[in-house]
Parts: sequence; C-alpha cells; structure tokens
Amino acid sequence: MTTPTLALLFALLIQGLIPLVLLWMLFTIRIPLVTRREIRLKDIALSRDAWPEREKQVSNAVDNQFQLPLLLVLAGFVALYLGATWVEVALAWVFVVSRIVHAAIFVTSNHVVRRFWAYAVGFVALVGFWLDLLARVFLVALGTT
Repeated sequence: MTTPTLALLFALLIQGLIPLVLLWMLFTIRIPLVTRREIRLKDIALSRDAWPEREKQVSNAVDNQFQLPLLLVLAGFVALYLGATWVEVALAWVFVVSRIVHAAIFVTSNHVVRRFWAYAVGFVALVGFWLDLLARVFLVALGTT
C-alpha cells in the first residue's frame, strides 16, 4: 500500500470518528435528561422540539456530519480505486480538519459566521477533490494516462 493511500485512509477514518464523538456527546446529554425525567419519551418520540437547546446544538452537529462528509467518503473510495495522489490526500485532510473545526464551533460557541467559514473551507476542498477526480477519470477515458 502506498503512502498516499495510507494517508487518505487515515483521513477517512478520522472523518468517521467525528460523528462517533458527537454521538457520544449526544448520549451524555440525552440519557441524563430522560433518566431524571426532565424529558418525557412521548414528547420526543416524533419531534425534537422538547429537547433543550444544548441537545439540539449537538444533534444538529451530528446531522451535519452526514451531509458533505458523505461526498468525501465517495470521493475517497474513487481515489483509492484509482490510486490516491498527494493532491487528493491534501484536499481530503483540509476537508477533515475543516469538519473538526466546524463541529467544535457547533458544539461550543456555535458562532454562525465562524461555523460558515469552516464549512466553506471544507466545501472548497471537497469541490477541488471532485474536480481532481473528474480530471483524472476524463484523462483515463481519453487514454492519455
């Protein structure tokens, strides 16, 4: 296995850990609320409205980890199939770091402008990753590589 392949796999694995950490945080918020009967199960069975703001904040951060990161994983698998390049590794890591920053902002200050910029950096890196892959596949289709 090449070094870029290992570096890309590591980025994908770290990206996978982000929602797991956030889900653990959510667990530590929700369970005490339910066991102390501050939240009734019938009030949360079909809606998030009854949860307090802190739970909604972390829950939204979790939900956000299943949007753009899905496109990273798909691009990562394509890159692994083609043979990952250092450009793809760099773009993947920029994306992953941006998602860590985004999640950290989401569950702490939730400063919307800072959160947006973290999101935007990741989005641009992801678009770059996809454009790189499209160019590689196009060149293969043309038979130039």
